[in-house]
Amino acid sequence: MDVYDSVVIGAGQAGLSASYHLDRLGIRHVVLDAEPRPGGAWQHRWDSLTMRDVHGVADLPDGPAPGRSTDRANRAVPHWFGTYETQHGLPVLRPVRVRTVTAGGDLLEVRSDAGTWLTRTLVNATGTWTRPFVPHYPGAETFGGEQLHTHDYPGPGHFRGRRVLVVGGGASAVQFLGELGPITDTLWVTRREPVWRDDFDENSGREAVAQVLDRVTAGLPPASVVSVTGLALRPQEQAAAQLGVYDRRRPMFSRIEPGGVRWDDGARGPGQPAFEPVDSILWATGFRPAVTHLAPLHLRSEHGGIPLLPGTADVQTAVTAARDPRVQLVGYGPSASTIGGNRAGRAAALAVRRQVTRETVRPAGR
Repeated sequence: MDVYDSVVIGAGQAGLSASYHLDRLGIRHVVLDAEPRPGGAWQHRWDSLTMRDVHGVADLPDGPAPGRSTDRANRAVPHWFGTYETQHGLPVLRPVRVRTVTAGGDLLEVRSDAGTWLTRTLVNATGTWTRPFVPHYPGAETFGGEQLHTHDYPGPGHFRGRRVLVVGGGASAVQFLGELGPITDTLWVTRREPVWRDDFDENSGREAVAQVLDRVTAGLPPASVVSVTGLALRPQEQAAAQLGVYDRRRPMFSRIEPGGVRWDDGARGPGQPAFEPVDSILWATGFRPAVTHLAPLHLRSEHGGIPLLPGTADVQTAVTAARDPRVQLVGYGPSASTIGGNRAGRAAALAVRRQVTRETVRPAGR
């Protein structure tokens, strides 16, 4: 069986960045992508999400990102990714769904539904989209209405005329409320009081990402950057704000019933009803890293996360798994953003070059 110097899993922003830099370094590799077409998770975003609404998309190396517009993000970004793959001749194979990665001597064995690849190193760029997280609450299975996650959000028109409960304290929840508030009755619940910010600069962002890195290097599961930076309202959410949508936030309910949600007396707050009827529950409760295929490598710490070795002064270059330096994780922890994925992609390629001896690196040209 042919042996590659590196296998990249995932052809989203971080995976494409890694492949670009691997190619420039002359490292023989292949990119395995589970999707049937270019675009990564972007192709699955809801239709109402436009390039004006997204929280910034960084340029790929030697590939400017689409600008802000009313174009649908689930069309604009996949088109950009596909053009980028073609222009740079990146070795992407799809659809290839990786099942497991195991270690055998000096090599890693990548097993998929389309075959097996042997490689000296691995760049994991699988993101989080395929692992939506929904917390369990008593009675959830009895709810007579509809429960959806961000992963399955169909757009605001679907909820017109319904009473919608939005669960979650992150940017997605704020965005959903901004879309739903002006057209239907909404209720917002979070586990913690939201922290709003008035301004946010580059230094603030760097400090926030550094705090995420601290968790990862300690072997803890990654936290979202927004949990550190706080929340902000954009112009397109001002109409909902003027309606008081964000002011009517309530603490998390105690249980779910067939017709709505209920709070225990100590949790509902003064003057608040113990029960709220709702037709739909929208879980904007985030995602978890899609890394279950790496389980045979035993990369996790006792705290449940995959610890990474420190990178350079740029905290987003921490990509190397502490328990197996053959494995690079991009778009994980401190690099879980489009700009972070770009920086991590370059750092991963350099780490791969360090791992692969000069004798095994072949010239570019597959």
